[in-house]
Amino acid sequence: MPYLHPTLKPLSLACLLCMLLLCVSVCQAQVQPQDTVQQQLPPQDTTRQNFNDRIIQNLKQMSERKTIMGKLLKALLDFDRNEEEVYGLDAELIQKEYELHNYKIVRHIDILTLDPFGYSINDTSRAPRNFFEKAGNSLHMKTGRGEVRNKLLFRKMEPLEPLALVESERLLRQTRHILDARIIVNEETTTNDSVDVFVITRDIFSLGGSGSYTPSSGKGRITLRELNFLGQGHQIEGTYKFNLDRPRPWEAAGFYTIENIGRTYITADVAYVDENYYQEKSFFLHRDFYSLNTKYAGAVGASWIDERILLPAQPDDSVARFGFVGYNRQDAWLGRTLKFKSYNLGYEPRGRIILGTRVINTNYNTTPTDNFQDNILLLGSVGYSIRKYYKDRFIFGFGRTEDIPVGTLFSVTGGYQDGTVWDRRYFGTSLSFARYGTSFGYLYSRVGYGTFIRDDRWEQGVLDLETMYITRLAEWGNWKLRHYLLGRGTFGINRHPEELLSINNESGIRGFRSDLVRGTRRASFNYEANLYTPLSLLGFRLATFVYADLAWLSYGNQSSPFSQKPYSSYGIGFRLRNEFTSFSTIQITLGYYPQLPPNSNMRDFRLYESSAPFYDFRNFQFDRPGVAEFY
Repeated sequence: MPYLHPTLKPLSLACLLCMLLLCVSVCQAQVQPQDTVQQQLPPQDTTRQNFNDRIIQNLKQMSERKTIMGKLLKALLDFDRNEEEVYGLDAELIQKEYELHNYKIVRHIDILTLDPFGYSINDTSRAPRNFFEKAGNSLHMKTGRGEVRNKLLFRKMEPLEPLALVESERLLRQTRHILDARIIVNEETTTNDSVDVFVITRDIFSLGGSGSYTPSSGKGRITLRELNFLGQGHQIEGTYKFNLDRPRPWEAAGFYTIENIGRTYITADVAYVDENYYQEKSFFLHRDFYSLNTKYAGAVGASWIDERILLPAQPDDSVARFGFVGYNRQDAWLGRTLKFKSYNLGYEPRGRIILGTRVINTNYNTTPTDNFQDNILLLGSVGYSIRKYYKDRFIFGFGRTEDIPVGTLFSVTGGYQDGTVWDRRYFGTSLSFARYGTSFGYLYSRVGYGTFIRDDRWEQGVLDLETMYITRLAEWGNWKLRHYLLGRGTFGINRHPEELLSINNESGIRGFRSDLVRGTRRASFNYEANLYTPLSLLGFRLATFVYADLAWLSYGNQSSPFSQKPYSSYGIGFRLRNEFTSFSTIQITLGYYPQLPPNSNMRDFRLYESSAPFYDFRNFQFDRPGVAEFY
């Protein structure tokens, strides 16, 4: 059945929606070629064909005509497209196969990089077949083989370390401008002491963006990004908002990132944000624990930030009160992993002990209350981490290979804050784990606690709880369904009066907005059923979803959020995503809000657009030592 090629881009959201309504019953995918089926089956009574089949047959006949419409349909629709089989999703099986080659000398490394359109990473014989695929590839700057080689954790004429093949493939796949990657050992040329490796990557169309526009108010946003500038992996992104009704009618932001400088896995990030109530200028050099075998990680950088924060409401307040805080900060940290000894050369233990230290120097130039002071914060931490990755599809993506992090992470952090007014100590700890199985699904849980201690009084404490469960994938032909459940709790202990929680959007209820609904203790529950359809429009695959959100808020150390009536939202929506491009996911949601916030212009029903993900994986990669967040 027809499949619309991914090289076309929608000119506007309105055009996209109109065409979707026209094509929704037409654009079926992932079936056997009709010619083959017709040869095997006797003639059928066309009166018994369903509506979709009749439309598809008519479109196919129209595409064979030598008219302008026929040529256009033939270029856009592919009636003989089969869904390609995806190999290599069993990461555990692949790891066991790779363990046979540990410590062999890498004799040859062959690298093949593919353009985004018309190619297949699992079938290298595929090639672009029409004008649109070829035109899209001609506008794309393909990733250089040298950049792919720099991401690999193994080198030519050097011994192959355990986990190097599996980890290298994952790192390539997590690169923003690479859609997928496969690393294959040539078993035919492998010997007892040497190995040949073949690396295949497929790009996404790196030039993309997103935008929104509200006709009633004239407000809009334009975001443009280039994820692989000149094929060197540099990332550039800019956002411009216009016709705002706040003090200034426009806002702008720009970001520039250079990854893996000099094959060191050091990344440089530059940010400039100029919004009405938030300004930032920052520069950081950082190196993460990107691989299980990474010994050293760290960062150094500086930032200058001015922002508006919400102040606690007074009894007679009918509108929110705000204050301004401005500061500059210098930040540096260093981490070191220690692994356990293993006397089995074919086995690499995954457990790591991680030591970290951090120094943060903060100087304020504007403070709304006396609770802000210039200070130097010294932190030290010790942790234990076990992590590994599975591979699956249709979890958060629309068919691409996704790496699922599982494992255990435990850490203890201690510190001392030297301030201009008062000094105090810090203590924090956290424990998280995740499990995954194809028949069970994905389960993640975390508990964390952190507090400052001043004169034997515990202040600015926070207890954080989180559990997320994603069911296994249910399939009916080309239709796929997953359920998502997320429960969170954030409980503040002796927080400063200006430190308040909200339930806006990702903090609790999607589409909710209020500056007055605030508290110091919050609990939320989110449910979503996501149906991946076989429908595709201009390369954008369609998923529909329904959701239910509940959130509770309370104020005070002894209060319980569940003693208050919860705010809630129920809704339905759809998402469009082209995974061959860097365009953001297009999401349209219709939400119903039974309880409206006070003094708000919100209505019971709200139709809105969003591109921010609501769910995501939590990694077990040890991060820099830090203070428990309260937001």
